[in-house]
Amino acid sequence: MPLSPSDSPGFLLWHATLRWQRDIATALAPLDLTHVQFVLLARAWWLNTQGEHPNQLALARQAGIDVKMTSQVLRTLEHKGLIEREVDPADTRAKRLRVTDTGADLAPRAIAAVERADARFFQPVPLDKAITLLGRLAHPES
Repeated sequence: MPLSPSDSPGFLLWHATLRWQRDIATALAPLDLTHVQFVLLARAWWLNTQGEHPNQLALARQAGIDVKMTSQVLRTLEHKGLIEREVDPADTRAKRLRVTDTGADLAPRAIAAVERADARFFQPVPLDKAITLLGRLAHPES
């Protein structure tokens, strides 16, 4: 017997995801960032603060974003003056990523905005339970 939509985990996840994506888009709009731009900027910024300058492929893999999309979004971030792509001296085909001063100023503010949106969104569920469930769904092999 088929489940009704209100009893379907996939249907509920779909609606929760749509609501969460709208909340994140709303939080990032005043900062002129899309969600994908935010993910790539924030990840590159964090890696830079750890002394790492990843190439585009490494950043795409870490973010879980298609390589071609990553390249297009990084081009937009570069055009906005938030990142710089520099030729890797060890591999001239690769581009190392460095967040600019403007990007380094924006990234923590964007992270804070997303964290506030996440806190509001996940407020009905204990944080440890949400992290456990989402971690298991994101990485079922673990």
